[in-house]
Amino acid sequence: MEIRPILSALLRNKTGPILVALQVALSLAILANALHIVSERREVAARPSGLLDEAATFHITVRNLNKDSPEQMLANIGRELDVLRAVPGVASVAQVSQMPMSQSGGTSSVAADFRQQNPSGFASTYFAGNSIIETFGLKLVEGRDFAPHEIPDFNETAQGQPPSLIIVTRALADRLWPGASALGKPLYFGTGDGAPFARVIGVVETLIGAHAQVGADGQYAMIMPARQYGLRGAMYAIRAEAGQRERVMQEAERALRAASATPMILRIKTVEEDRTNRYRADMALSWMLVAVSILLLLVTCSGIVGMASLWVTQRRKQIGVRRALGARRIDILRYFILENVLITSGGVLGGVLLGVGLNQLLVRELSMSRLPLVYLVAGALMFWALGILAACGPAWRAASISPALATRSA
Repeated sequence: MEIRPILSALLRNKTGPILVALQVALSLAILANALHIVSERREVAARPSGLLDEAATFHITVRNLNKDSPEQMLANIGRELDVLRAVPGVASVAQVSQMPMSQSGGTSSVAADFRQQNPSGFASTYFAGNSIIETFGLKLVEGRDFAPHEIPDFNETAQGQPPSLIIVTRALADRLWPGASALGKPLYFGTGDGAPFARVIGVVETLIGAHAQVGADGQYAMIMPARQYGLRGAMYAIRAEAGQRERVMQEAERALRAASATPMILRIKTVEEDRTNRYRADMALSWMLVAVSILLLLVTCSGIVGMASLWVTQRRKQIGVRRALGARRIDILRYFILENVLITSGGVLGGVLLGVGLNQLLVRELSMSRLPLVYLVAGALMFWALGILAACGPAWRAASISPALATRSA
């Protein structure tokens, strides 16, 4: 099949082919970037939190309505911990300041050297009244956990120096001391003379931050030993035995209320709820982009089918003449399919360039990662296949036209 006659026919009627090629180019550029965003968002939503068993872990926030002395607040925390540990099915309990993916918690700027001009990053700060490595089931890859005598009482309403010991995540350790062990290193909270610091005694594999940021900061976290009190309440992380979370949640609430002589406000949430709430917007965006991508494919496919059908109708007499001169059905079929392949190829080339340009804009304005080549290659192959399949119906109808009917005057 000669390509020159096909190109000559396309050049004589440029509007239709150009519109279809533009439609393919726009669809490919948008589709490749949309699917890249979907893949990124789903990977972010599936990131491990570091917890041993998210399905078995929940947290209770207790707020006492009476005005107790600092000593009484500490006594209440100790009593509540004992009450929770006594609930059947509780594997471990720890007083914590925040929970992974809860979207509520503190962060601190960190640096490996106080003489740095700017901090190295921001890390989510977990204060632990007892071992959250045990309760969360974190994997300790270097060093050790805090000993009971190393956990001080810390009044949140009073000014005080932060604890002198700290445990960090591997991601934070690699950020501050790449290629070296973090054990024994001083971690500074901020920069400049007088910046407080704590010495690293342990490194855990993973512990995602309370806000679970999309970037690398979401993996930066540190654990500091402190029994916090002073704000008339506390938060407790609880890991139940497998399959007993729902029962333990109900019994823990009843036990806390029964053990308190004064009214209290309790709020109970599971880690699964925190994950769902944190990534709700990401998943909604993913589904919206999937829906947009499907619509784009349908619109592009209908555009190719419609234009091919129009060309068949307009060239009905020409097809009949060719059939009368000896052209076979396969020749007519091949002609229209090759014609659509040429148009689609022009659109694919433009779509690849447009897709790269669109990704550069997203990288610059939204700090997204660069578009992998595989998305453009897969998109190109898909639109080539789509162009062929969409043209098959009209091309088959063209090949089925009878020479006598096609050349008959209206």
